[in-house]
Order: sequence, then structure tokens, then C-alpha cells
Amino acid sequence: MVVPHHPTGARLARHRLADELADVVPSMLLADLVAVLAELVGNAVRHAEALPGGVVRVAWRLRPTPDGQFVQLRVTDGGAAAGPLVRVASPDAVDGRGLHIVAGLASRWGVDRDGLGQCVWAEFDPAATPRTDLVAAG
Repeated sequence: MVVPHHPTGARLARHRLADELADVVPSMLLADLVAVLAELVGNAVRHAEALPGGVVRVAWRLRPTPDGQFVQLRVTDGGAAAGPLVRVASPDAVDGRGLHIVAGLASRWGVDRDGLGQCVWAEFDPAATPRTDLVAAG
């Protein structure tokens, strides 16, 4: 799907993903997918150029495995001078934590670049070892 290179693009992508996968993946995984997709589209809008037509391309793929659904999210934009980097945010910073969220929820993530832009992807592998270095708040 394509969404506008505008903050509303993240909302449109979240709603479409939630609508399409609500009956396909467990609700906890769906919540993680929605959160990561919102971060990736938000980062594309905030930090990268648009694709031709002023859009960002959003895609997801599912592959059944013996352990559950393997899911890959992909957000493609026009690229930026500097690629996505995990930043160190101070405790009172208002931003800078998005890729920490992506890294914490996804099994792995990365960036593919070509001459037209960049694609930031995140994978959710049901067979992956659970993260033990994350602490739940509350």
C-alpha cells in the first residue's frame, strides 16, 4: 500500500494492518506489529524524503511456520542523507527512542538501500529466542 508522506500516513498504515491481520495473528503480536509499523512510517515521514508522488510504500508479508506466523514489515521511502540509527536519548528527551522500540519488539530489523531510496524492514519470527534484556514497566 502507499500512504502519504505525512503524519497521517502512519495512522492509515496502522489501521490497514490491524484490519487485515486481526483474525490472522495473535493479538499480542498484532499490537507489536502496529507499534513497529507506526514507528517505521513515522520515521520515514520525519527523517526521509518521499518517494515520487509524495508517498511512502508500506508492505507486510506473512509466512506460516510450525511455530506460528513469521511476519515481515517493510517501509520504503526516498532515503535520507544519513541512514536510520539507534540514538541514545536522555531521560527527558521527547524523541529518539523509536528504533529502540523496533529493536525491542522485532526479532531483527535492518535497512536495504538502492539508487531510488531505502527500505527499513522488521521481522517477527515466532521461533526466535525471547528477549530477556527488556524489562516491562509497571
